[in-house]
Amino acid sequence: MFIKVKVEAGSKKEKIIKKSDNRYFISVKEPASRNLANTRIREIIAFNYKVNVKTVRIISGHQNENKILSINSLPEDESRV
Repeated sequence: MFIKVKVEAGSKKEKIIKKSDNRYFISVKEPASRNLANTRIREIIAFNYKVNVKTVRIISGHQNENKILSINSLPEDESRV
């Protein structure tokens, strides 16, 4: 499954706005430096879809505000091995 995300890093409040089934706008408190914002975005998407963080990958947009994420839909039990 692919998800498109527009990110605002370094904001004062964290918020998630669902634009459609696979499009989100996410504001995170973490800065864009040292991959902190990307890590938090992966955590938010994993929590939202109830999957392990390891199954969420950033496909494109590592250094851009527009990102495409991929979720490998592995069951929770298999992803912990």
